[in-house]
Amino acid sequence: MPRAGLDVAVVVERAGELLDQRPGDSLSLAVVADSLGVRAPSLYKHVDGLPGLHRGLVLLAKGALADALRDAVVGRSGDDAVAALADAYRRWALTHPGQYPLTVRAPREGDADDLAVSERATSVVYTALGGYGLDGDDAVDATRFLRAALHGFVSLETSGAFALPVDLERSWRRAVQHVVAALAAW
Repeated sequence: MPRAGLDVAVVVERAGELLDQRPGDSLSLAVVADSLGVRAPSLYKHVDGLPGLHRGLVLLAKGALADALRDAVVGRSGDDAVAALADAYRRWALTHPGQYPLTVRAPREGDADDLAVSERATSVVYTALGGYGLDGDDAVDATRFLRAALHGFVSLETSGAFALPVDLERSWRRAVQHVVAALAAW
């Protein structure tokens, strides 16, 4: 019988917390089980082994990022929406450094849940870009540009690659200003 209070959501959420505490470390079922006060075989009642746990983590991370982006752009449009989206993206990635890398992958082929959660984030971006009149292929191109710019900065920042003696917040602000200007001119 499964331990009271332990379910898929609890297991996956705890695994996400562990990833964020030790980004870059490998995560095992034994580590997750130990942190929950159970033995590793107990987790098989809730997740389909390590692949099932990994899939759950991908869905959790993509969903949480999509929610953060959505919350940031509600009631905003144009430059303000894109700047708020950029700030939310960076803030979420810095707060979840272990989960963040799971969000940059395309949906797994044939996985309807992964496709749905990925589309949630994409639709937020398309809505923000709609303020510039971008749709169709232009929206796809602009989304790729925006994602590449944000991911590039965040990826370098989370890996500790920004060591130059210039204020990082200043660099971020300027990068976002230039991304917004480029999108406005698209």
